[in-house]
Amino acid sequence: MDAITLEILRNQLESIAEEMGQVLITGAYSPNIKERRDCSTALFDSAGRMVAQAEHIPVHLGAMPEAVETVRERDPHPGDVYVLNDPFAGGTHLPDITMVSPLTVREEIVGYAVSRAHHADVGGSTPGSMPAGAREIYEEGLRLPAVRLVSEGETNDDVMDLLLANVRNAGERRADLRAQLAANDRAEERLGDLFAEHGEGVVREGFDAVIDYSRERIESEIRDLPDGTYEATDVMEGDGISEEDIPIEAAVTIEGESIGVDFSGTAAQVPGNVNAPLAVAKSAVYFVVRCVTDPEIPPNHGCYAPVSVRAPEGSLLNPRSPAAVVGGNVETSQRVTDTVFLALAKAAPERVPAQGQGTMNNLTVGGRSGEFAYYETIGGGFGARAGKDGMDGVQVGMTNTLNTPIESLETEYPLRVEEYSLRANSGGRGRYRGGLGLVRSVRVEENATVSLLTERRRYGPRGVAGGEDGTPGENLIAGKAVPAKTTRDVPAGTLITVRTPGGGGHGDPAERDSTLAERDRENGVVE
Repeated sequence: MDAITLEILRNQLESIAEEMGQVLITGAYSPNIKERRDCSTALFDSAGRMVAQAEHIPVHLGAMPEAVETVRERDPHPGDVYVLNDPFAGGTHLPDITMVSPLTVREEIVGYAVSRAHHADVGGSTPGSMPAGAREIYEEGLRLPAVRLVSEGETNDDVMDLLLANVRNAGERRADLRAQLAANDRAEERLGDLFAEHGEGVVREGFDAVIDYSRERIESEIRDLPDGTYEATDVMEGDGISEEDIPIEAAVTIEGESIGVDFSGTAAQVPGNVNAPLAVAKSAVYFVVRCVTDPEIPPNHGCYAPVSVRAPEGSLLNPRSPAAVVGGNVETSQRVTDTVFLALAKAAPERVPAQGQGTMNNLTVGGRSGEFAYYETIGGGFGARAGKDGMDGVQVGMTNTLNTPIESLETEYPLRVEEYSLRANSGGRGRYRGGLGLVRSVRVEENATVSLLTERRRYGPRGVAGGEDGTPGENLIAGKAVPAKTTRDVPAGTLITVRTPGGGGHGDPAERDSTLAERDRENGVVE
């Protein structure tokens, strides 16, 4: 395929995935999707290879191929739509509900549209479906294998009724599910337009061409990295049941045009909910490889082809059912990212920043009777880079969501935000300082259940090249410090405060430019 046609088709395919995301976001009812944009969309070919994705949530996107493969094994037909969330069969964690739709042209399946969205509640033992002390997946919500929600164009009301009967705030769930259906429908419409514009043969050839293009570019980037095996270790700060450190060990082998990551030294699966399905570990590795090569390479199956990931069955990163996993998707994925970055820093130190906050700071507040369920991940410090300070108060690593605007939060929920500010002195000092964490204080105006799933409360994000570590985070309920992972029933009037970690610094603090240091003081970065 000539370069001009390839570039036109690549952009058109990516625009389909982006438009799917816009349909989902504008059609959703929950602030978690319409405001925070905790969702992802992608387009696959008929062989189950990702050909285009919207730049949404890294932990969603790298795991999507597992969902498509699960559906392909079910012998889908034109007009079907499958829904699933089972982490042991194509999902990530239960709140992330995935829809997979075969895309057809003249009654032949030519591809798949996929949308994945984090629903604010999917049942389980606590509002918001993210209980800190869960010991098995059954406590975390309704578990859906790949089932037909739509069969040959007709909605299966029995499946929809069963799903909605097991979640809190069923009206909001129904609306968000319909937004996902609309997103997948838009993909079929736009792909049909593409076939009509270019012809079936050209579009099918384009699927292969965009994948080959990305594979060739990523292989070229990997060739520039020095061959060898690079190892690193980091830890999770407990699993919600025990406070003991849980090691994650990565051995990254670069050989020619390929990268293999082996997690054989990682801990066995744990009783708590920080176990992460292998698809989640793969997502984290894919993300890191893209970061240390060229993030501008079009993201599709070609980016993943030269990368292999191994984790022993029964380990923290490849647990056996019915392990609890809701924290693995949001927190363990972050630590996998940190660990693989640490390893690759030995191969390409100039391409790897100091550690960012390394947590999503998951805060869930909900009413026991199901009248509301608020969920949010809270930003923190980005690690300093070789030539720049870290960014302040941003999402880091495996999440790419926005915050919930205060106006929306206070309108939708019985909550009041009393502080939302940058956290002074939280970024690690260095020639370039780490980004600042945030302070988010929310007062609950009704009796509620609060769940916190967080990390980096014991060990701050590491600085590099002589830079200092970032400040660890802190969680408080009613003014008292609580563990990193906790679920509590609280009365109306309770104040919840989350202080997020700052990023690590880069370089010797004594070498910081005096102008930058003065600007820090003027801006209240340091006190």
